[in-house]
Amino acid sequence: MERLRVASLQYFIRPVQTFEQFRDQVQALVETAADYKAQLLVFPEYFTVQLLTLGNVKRPIREQVRDLAQQAERFSTLMEDLAKRHRLYIIAGTIPVMADDGTDRVYNESFFFSPTGTRGVQGKLHMTRFEKEEWKISPHVKFRIFETAFGRIAITICYDVEFPEIARAAGREGAHILVVPSCTDDRQGFLRVRYCAQARAIENQMYVVQSSTVGSLPMVPAVSLNYGQASILTPSDFSFSRDGILAEGTPNQESMVIGDLNLSTILRDRTHGTVLPLLDSHQTAEIVRQAEITPL
Repeated sequence: MERLRVASLQYFIRPVQTFEQFRDQVQALVETAADYKAQLLVFPEYFTVQLLTLGNVKRPIREQVRDLAQQAERFSTLMEDLAKRHRLYIIAGTIPVMADDGTDRVYNESFFFSPTGTRGVQGKLHMTRFEKEEWKISPHVKFRIFETAFGRIAITICYDVEFPEIARAAGREGAHILVVPSCTDDRQGFLRVRYCAQARAIENQMYVVQSSTVGSLPMVPAVSLNYGQASILTPSDFSFSRDGILAEGTPNQESMVIGDLNLSTILRDRTHGTVLPLLDSHQTAEIVRQAEITPL
């Protein structure tokens, strides 16, 4: 497969009264992506917090998040059915999921569905302060690289993209697409993720697809407001768009950005680009080991 059409959502989170209302919004977006002939659709981190409004939003947020985790299997079934029906790869944002060992631990997980309905999972590896201190979400430790019909792809959930070693490891394992489902409540938080996503595209000569939440749930702490802008980012070289941005939305508006990734171009850039940062990074570890502190 030489070309891949990708759709990334600026997903508008709004209160819902029933699971079916949530389903209808999700289903309509998947149908739209299919109408545009997208082959990979990306939802953002924590867009599933819409479902918190089905319960009592005045309870402690720690309890609400664990209630939301009870919806994980129903949510997974919905996304699996949509992936199979529309013959799409879907990275289904994230949802809290209870640990399977009977403890009270909750993880933030991203389900990745193939067009046949098979499911992979990438958990979030680094927790932000509100996740750790208020929502009491636990980090995963396993990083996965997914083999697909269009090659290898990795997922770094929001804050995880701020740790460059993860994307570098994915690049060295042959991943040429990095997906970043994100949820940020202010411009500063959004830019931390966006700037890091752009850096990962350049450092590892890979496409980076960011999906964001927009809209608001004023009654839910940490996602009461959202600042987001979906984008498809490229390395910075002559083979790509001038500013390293293949597509991006207008900030804070409900929309879907779509772009065609040329998989041959990204592979060629890794061996014939103006610079070869992924290849040249193999000497970085040795350089770092020999670092000296020089008094002046």
